[in-house]
Amino acid sequence: MHSHPYYPLGLEIPDYQENENGLLNIVGTFSIGLAFSLCVILGLAIYRCPSMSYGDRLTILWFALSGILHCFFEGYFVTHHDRMGPAQDIFGQLWKEYAKSDSRYLVSDSFVVSIETITVFLWGPLCLYVAYLTTINHSLKHPLRVIICMAHLYGDTLYYATSLYDYYVNGISHSRPEVLYFWVYYFLMNFVWIVVPAYLLYNSICLISQAMKRLDSETGAKKRQ
Repeated sequence: MHSHPYYPLGLEIPDYQENENGLLNIVGTFSIGLAFSLCVILGLAIYRCPSMSYGDRLTILWFALSGILHCFFEGYFVTHHDRMGPAQDIFGQLWKEYAKSDSRYLVSDSFVVSIETITVFLWGPLCLYVAYLTTINHSLKHPLRVIICMAHLYGDTLYYATSLYDYYVNGISHSRPEVLYFWVYYFLMNFVWIVVPAYLLYNSICLISQAMKRLDSETGAKKRQ
């Protein structure tokens, strides 16, 4: 068994090796690549529709961000979950850093592997598709937003619930106790995928409701003629 900084203490992580690069190096490299990808996507969207509102631009960025993270970063986990311990590439080192807030990502936990697999193959591509639909102002953008936002809310709730169940019922902590790991990595970084989807869900439901009211009103007017 290798010594490591993860909780619960004594957790066995096969072939574990410490990260070769520092945190700023890893995060900086990842952030530059992610920012470049988002700038390209937003640039293409604005080129396609120069008059696009700032709200739509932010929505495209959100779904593009989610899609990229789901398909590539989380996709890496799905394909490498059984050999994360010795990983030294950028994604592998990032996952080992994040795993200080949730060690389940280093031991092929059945829940995280299952939910991440669904996220990678279903919600990731759908997020990118919705970013495209928003760019061309397609009528399907709101129904699909509702589906994705509900998926994010449900998945995040399960993610929190399973970890907290282990902590309060089974007495098992998967996160280090420091503020950075528990409150920033575990709580705050995931809570973003509750706050933003909740807002987008509310917005889309309101717009769909308004559209249905107009349709009902027009249909009723035609019947009375």
